[in-house]
Amino acid sequence: MSDRTTRDAVLSGQAWADFCDHLKQAGEQILRPEAPVSELDRAEGFRYLTRLLRIGLDMHLEYADPEAPGFLAPSHETAKIGADNPDNLYLMGRIDGRHEYVIRGERGSVDYLSFGSQKGGYETDGRMTQTGFLDAADLDCDADGRFEIVLSQNPPARNGLKLEADSNAVIVRQTFRDRSAEQPARMTIHRRDGSAPQPLSAERLATSLSRTAHFVEGTARLFADWAQSYLPRANELPPADQALCQRVGGDPNIFYYHACWALKPDEVLVIHLPRIPDCRFWNLQINNWWMESLDYRYHRIHHNAHSAAADADGGVTLVLSHEDLPHPNRLATTGHERGTMCLRWVGAREPVHPVTRVMTRAAFLARTDEPLPA
Repeated sequence: MSDRTTRDAVLSGQAWADFCDHLKQAGEQILRPEAPVSELDRAEGFRYLTRLLRIGLDMHLEYADPEAPGFLAPSHETAKIGADNPDNLYLMGRIDGRHEYVIRGERGSVDYLSFGSQKGGYETDGRMTQTGFLDAADLDCDADGRFEIVLSQNPPARNGLKLEADSNAVIVRQTFRDRSAEQPARMTIHRRDGSAPQPLSAERLATSLSRTAHFVEGTARLFADWAQSYLPRANELPPADQALCQRVGGDPNIFYYHACWALKPDEVLVIHLPRIPDCRFWNLQINNWWMESLDYRYHRIHHNAHSAAADADGGVTLVLSHEDLPHPNRLATTGHERGTMCLRWVGAREPVHPVTRVMTRAAFLARTDEPLPA
């Protein structure tokens, strides 16, 4: 489309009409035949699309200029993507890999911190391929905890983050064991040779609207496909395809497990971790069908090394149930009959695979403390 054609499409309202029509198509992902049909699941599904729209507009319009980047939150308490980690604070900045950028900040005391450069996006082919990675364990800070990171195709040996010419984003993950006791890292990003952003043009707006609509539909389809793929092994928790997780923007230090669950009103799902491996962090979370973490502001829907009570043998047993249970590691379904779940080992030398079992509530309450069979 020529600049003139694009300008005419914006001025006439056609670009806006096309944007709205494309958004309507995204609703088809909520109506897929394998998706839950309860009032709660449908309502959350369509709310999910509005959340993706908010995230997409931030990514592709408000914070889209690599000349003058800033950090946005691509997942948080009320906007979530792809089994977002309830223990995480996510940041994202738009960049252009042909240029150099600097991140300056204060380390804080958050347990785990990582920086990754990426290319691609869910609005294109569903991939977010990593082009560089920096673990804060290798980050040099001054006596006051301040740091500076250079993002470049030729980064320095220390405090450098590798870019490729088509790198278009930097992702920051901060993972808390205990949010109440840890301070998040604080940081800013700027382009070394950048300038003040230009006024919004018709071409930029049209491009942003198109990318946002493709992002909403592409993200909804991607994770609906993931949820569907878990159906043959419902209520199990097998290792995920690690290469696939990395292709969509996963952290290379994390070993992932993804699955779906489905429980009748009188059933519970027992998830047993036979032992906790030598690792930097772990957690297990419960999501809805759309792979949004359930509302962790008001419900216990995840546990980690800080919050979970250990078994006598050093393992950990977690229990997902519709109603409250007298168990320290109970997880809530928050009214859902079906959903998805995720387990992460961060920095584990050797992951330990969980064992699951569906039981009736009565049988669970009457159980002895024998371990689940491997």
